[in-house]
Amino acid sequence: MPPLRSPAAPTLAELRRLTDSVGLGTGHGAGPEIVPTMPFGVAGLDAALPGGGLALGALHQIHEGGPRGRYAATAVLFAGGILARLDGPVLWCLHSRDLFAPALARVGLHPDRVVYCETWRDAEVLPAMEEGLRHRGLAGVVGELTRMALTPSRRLQLAAEGSGVTALVVHRLCAGEAVEPEPSAARTRWRVAPAPSDEIGRRMGRPRWRLELQRSRGGAPGAWIVEACDAQGRLAVPASLADRPAAPERVPRRAAG
Repeated sequence: MPPLRSPAAPTLAELRRLTDSVGLGTGHGAGPEIVPTMPFGVAGLDAALPGGGLALGALHQIHEGGPRGRYAATAVLFAGGILARLDGPVLWCLHSRDLFAPALARVGLHPDRVVYCETWRDAEVLPAMEEGLRHRGLAGVVGELTRMALTPSRRLQLAAEGSGVTALVVHRLCAGEAVEPEPSAARTRWRVAPAPSDEIGRRMGRPRWRLELQRSRGGAPGAWIVEACDAQGRLAVPASLADRPAAPERVPRRAAG
């Protein structure tokens, strides 16, 4: 005969209600997932993202448009600006020895915060990222990859969710590879490219980027012209473009044969 239940003991329904209220539901009757986010401070961009900002403790992909996608310099600066606003050291899994630390410092990510992991192949980058994502004291983990298949991306996303550490994949496209990355489990996918800046007198103004949110789980794709990350890692809307969306990107047309 089972023991009698104390009148003070919670019922199963009450336990589910309590765990759901603190985000510990098991998925059966659980409430909506609560994911911490970091706003960019650009109204239209934040409005397109669930929770009003970039999801932390998740995997995000960044690749660069234009002919210099192999070097991904603008994508690297975008990733550096994101991590500059998070506390703690950063693990950066390198694809080659061309990461320019002073440029990261210009967007707020001081070189003293970066731990460099020299991994030259995708097969080495992925396990190094996964191991780094298990360390909760990190602000984030960056991996420079040429390709990322669906299964490895799921492993990275699960590792990021488990530790709360944000994972960023910077794609460095090789000659002859597809312009768009393969489907993945990443929460967002971004495309960034340099955009023309205003001239102020005889000098150029703050650098600008064309930033595209190509995929967002639960969000809305869009494109914006923004001023590049400043010394605190923050984006801004150019004053002359504050009330205008980004124009569609021009794709060169080939003459009919």
